Amino acid sequence: MTLVPLPDGQLEASRPRVPTRRPARSPYWLLNQLPVGLLDSDFFVRFVSLFQELGGTLLDDADNIDNVLDLTVTPPDMLRWLGSWIGVDSVDPSLPEDLQRLIIAGSATSLRWRGTRRGLLAFLRMTTGGQCEVSDGGGVFAAGEAPADDRWVRMTVETTGWLEERDFVALVRDELPAHVRAELWVGERLAWSSEHDTSRTRAGADAVPDPRRPTDGWPATSQEQR
Repeated sequence: MTLVPLPDGQLEASRPRVPTRRPARSPYWLLNQLPVGLLDSDFFVRFVSLFQELGGTLLDDADNIDNVLDLTVTPPDMLRWLGSWIGVDSVDPSLPEDLQRLIIAGSATSLRWRGTRRGLLAFLRMTTGGQCEVSDGGGVFAAGEAPADDRWVRMTVETTGWLEERDFVALVRDELPAHVRAELWVGERLAWSSEHDTSRTRAGADAVPDPRRPTDGWPATSQEQR
C-alpha cells in the first residue's frame, strides 16, 4: 500500500500500480524472421545475431517506457527528473523513496490550485506531513461588503517536516501570490513574514526575521484574541 494525495491535501491509502508486463520476447526474435534458406549459413546467422543482441536491449527499453513515466514505479533518479518538469527541483535524494514519490505526485495534483488557499493548504500538508491552517482575506462578497484589506494570508504549521526552516520558508515563498502579505507560523512562533523579509532585503540581509518582533497591520491571531 502507498499514500496518494487528494485534491484537498489529505492522504489516501492506495494500492501501487503494477508495472505493465508484456509477453516474453524470444531470444531469437530477429533470426526467426529470416527466410529458412538463410538460416543454413553459419556466418550469416552469427552476423545477424549481433544486431539481434543490440536491438534486444533497445526493445527492452521501449517496452518499459510506460513504467518509466509512472511515478509509482519509475526509478528514483528518473522520479526527480520528472519532478523538474513541473518545477519541483528541491526533493532531497536522501529522503525515503516513498516520500519522494508522494512529494512529486502531490505537487502535480496541487499544481492546478497553485496560488489559491486550497492549493497552499494542500502543499503545506504534503510538505510537513502534519496539520496545517491557512487563513486569508480573499473571498466572494456582496457589493460594498468587501473588506478594505484582502491581500493577506496567514499560514500555521506544526512543524517544517523533512526540511530545515530556511529551506521550508523558501518553498513557501514560491507558492504565494506576489501581491499578498504573508505570515508563516510554526506552532505559536512567527517564522517568517513577507513584510519583514522585504524590509530586511532592502537593508541587505536575508535571514529569517526575529519571531519576537511584532507584526503590524494584521488581523489578530487566535492566540492574540484569547
